[in-house]
Amino acid sequence: MPLPTDLLREFSTRYIWWRDEHPPSEDRIIAQVMNMGTYDGIRRLEAVCTPSELQQLMLRAQPGWISARSWDFWRGRLRARGIDDQIPEKPPRRSFYDVP
Repeated sequence: MPLPTDLLREFSTRYIWWRDEHPPSEDRIIAQVMNMGTYDGIRRLEAVCTPSELQQLMLRAQPGWISARSWDFWRGRLRARGIDDQIPEKPPRRSFYDVP
């Protein structure tokens, strides 16, 4: 789901405050908007991403990318658009143990 470069840059500047040696992936930037975005940011994201693309991003999200509160918000938002059949109830969680 390639975002327009200017929008991706704007989201990255606004929502990614840490800097690593590698720039964050597009998925990470979008997940950050989904997690912490303003209403305006959410609407702009939805203007360029389909509900199905946002669902797929949620399924690819790494532990810690999307809080439980934001996860519930997006499950409800996507359910209202007819998408929810595969999104787990809870976001992926970090674990100290490698348990399947």
